[in-house]
Amino acid sequence: MVQAALPGAELVRVVPLKADKTAAGETTKAAGYGAPLRIDVIHEGRSMALVLHTATPNEFGHDRRADRAEEMVLAADTFHTISGHTKVLDVGAYRGDDDFVSLANTGEFYLLTTHAEGHVYADDLRHIAHTGTLTSLDMARGHALVEFLARLHAEKPTAPPAVYARAIRDTVGSGEGIFGIVDGYPEDVPGAPRIRLEQIEEQCLRWRFRLKRKHERLARTHGDFHPFNVLWGDRLELALLDTSRGSVGDPADDVACMAINFPFFSLGRPGAWRDALQPLWYGFWKRYVALTGDDEVNDVAAPFLAWRGLVLANPKWYPTLEVEDRERILGFVEKALCAKRFLPEMAEDFFAS
Repeated sequence: MVQAALPGAELVRVVPLKADKTAAGETTKAAGYGAPLRIDVIHEGRSMALVLHTATPNEFGHDRRADRAEEMVLAADTFHTISGHTKVLDVGAYRGDDDFVSLANTGEFYLLTTHAEGHVYADDLRHIAHTGTLTSLDMARGHALVEFLARLHAEKPTAPPAVYARAIRDTVGSGEGIFGIVDGYPEDVPGAPRIRLEQIEEQCLRWRFRLKRKHERLARTHGDFHPFNVLWGDRLELALLDTSRGSVGDPADDVACMAINFPFFSLGRPGAWRDALQPLWYGFWKRYVALTGDDEVNDVAAPFLAWRGLVLANPKWYPTLEVEDRERILGFVEKALCAKRFLPEMAEDFFAS
């Protein structure tokens, strides 16, 4: 690693650097975000002192490997912008115990995956809304989705309470969560004026304080379980795309993310709710509780419904949504947030007509 950054350098010694070397007192800093090492070398006839920074896991947003990678790459991209700051010689990753991979002089990251065959579930929901009818296959696929979630959520990762708190914090405060989605609304959106969005945001913040200590609810989750990330092959053959947010969190996240699309796809199709999508909506909630025994899912669902509803009502995501339909979605979100316990029947006030 040192040789890659400084060819021909001779290693002299390696010693750990402590976060705060002062005597103990009320201003002593006890924690840091890494485990730096001082590396003394001789390069081209002169002594040099380097520092190897290694990010360590903690509950301050560094619990995922991706968080720690972000910290290092951001440092590499920004240290040089500050006058007098230490300089970055290289940035990279460990590979095994004694090998390093340099990321110096690289650009954007990429991800290579396999390809999933099939059609997105959104196509099914559009067809159901258009025809106003449910086939036996439609019902079977609705059941299969719930059964998949029940199996997925049955996995309970062993993790400290901070992991669940992180999942709730991300739901509200991340760029892909409620705060970010609200900030992504253009100014003066019909049906979604700034004051209305601010009030929804404030209600969601209160929900964060109610939920963040319910760490016993932590489960394996998909994190973005909507109809465009679910693919169907032959009949009930299911494939998934784009698990998100660390793939752990509250099961209500996945339930709300999928379920809210049943009323959403009924918008603009008179009769589609009553004749076809309403049974999927009620069946989804009822069957999930029956299979998992998680009756508390209704107690915690509101902020997740709000998050997904804010996405659906955002014209950057759904630019052709009618104003009255945006009103329906946000009205439903507001009612869910104001209630002590979410009830699926609340959808009737906004999507029945």
